Amino acid sequence: MQASWKRAFFTISIGQLASMVGSSAVQFSLIWWISSETGSALMLGLSGLVAFVPATLLSPVAGIVADRYDRKLVCILADLFIGLCAAVFSILLWRYDLPVWSALLILFMRSMGEAFHEPAFQAMVPQFVPSDELVKVGGWNQMVMSGSFLLGPAIGAALYAAFPLPVLLLTDLLCALIASAMLALAKVAPMERVEHEKRDARREFREGVEVFKADKALTLITATQIITMIFYVPLASFYPLMSSDHFQATAWHASAVEVLYALGMMISAFVLGNLLQVKRHLLVAYLGLLGVGLTAGIGGLLPPTMQGWVIFALVCGLMGVASNFHGIPLIAYMQTTIAPEKMGRAFSLVSLAASVSMPIGLIIASPVAETIGVAHWFWMAGIGTCSLTLLAMALHKKLGYSFGIPNAESAPE
Repeated sequence: MQASWKRAFFTISIGQLASMVGSSAVQFSLIWWISSETGSALMLGLSGLVAFVPATLLSPVAGIVADRYDRKLVCILADLFIGLCAAVFSILLWRYDLPVWSALLILFMRSMGEAFHEPAFQAMVPQFVPSDELVKVGGWNQMVMSGSFLLGPAIGAALYAAFPLPVLLLTDLLCALIASAMLALAKVAPMERVEHEKRDARREFREGVEVFKADKALTLITATQIITMIFYVPLASFYPLMSSDHFQATAWHASAVEVLYALGMMISAFVLGNLLQVKRHLLVAYLGLLGVGLTAGIGGLLPPTMQGWVIFALVCGLMGVASNFHGIPLIAYMQTTIAPEKMGRAFSLVSLAASVSMPIGLIIASPVAETIGVAHWFWMAGIGTCSLTLLAMALHKKLGYSFGIPNAESAPE
């Protein structure tokens, strides 16, 4: 049994690594193209905004699809859709002199595919991984993701310098084909489904909401994460501008920041997947969120010099460590405590709520950063994230909620 689930995991991981490396390279290239051509925080904020809109619109549907249909097939179709969108945009970009804002369209389309892929994939993991191995596998998954983030920006910067953007975009299709093939080969046990004579989407959506009504501790930490996203999510869109505008650096410096962030994620994923035995999942998740706030605040206080950039890059590496200490235990908590037949909807609801807060953050942050500079938003985000996290931790303790998994012995297998 152990060899079986590990074989499935590594087969899927090889494909996902290829897909995420391609996506990360293409994403970096598109964002850098926008940054270098416009130099506008407002334009970068808009690019982040259009990437989140599909998740807002499609998350409820995506969760229902993940719980109704074969999750492996949903992931394959989502990957292929993303790759085909990149290929079509590549052809159009090659034949026509498209304006920079046209990159917003491909970011929008890619987000549509990701809206369906994410809840289906997260809900699929417990179908082939034992429940007591979910934190470890979460660490391994993040190592794969971190590896893609590590390689993607470096590959994206190299390809951006060596090839026209249309050629670079075709790597997304190639990597999507590899990911789809590897996922098709992996053996994933089908989920037992409760069939109804007539499916009611509204009722299915309410059943997903009931998951959070039944677990107040999960609701509190999820709400905290979503609200703090208003502060720290815009940072991802502003990383290139911090390098190019605040520190007066190059595309290679911007990619180095992304690489160090990914390296921090990889190190923390390795520690969580192989060295630590996490029992108080929610406590670790809170501490990770606090770490994100601290590192963001420090990054925004650095002087606009090359020495300041070096410290900024190292701080971003620590931010990558903190983000995994928040995300991996929280996902494992959800995968362990939520009933399998409701898991897709639960993850999609988190995605829905997050995708609502993300545009709010970008709408607020973009004009602020445009007016006073991106560095100021970094330290403001740090103060906001730390304050809200400490408040939530105090409330969690005051209400007597457990920081671990309640009734672990009766958690769904």
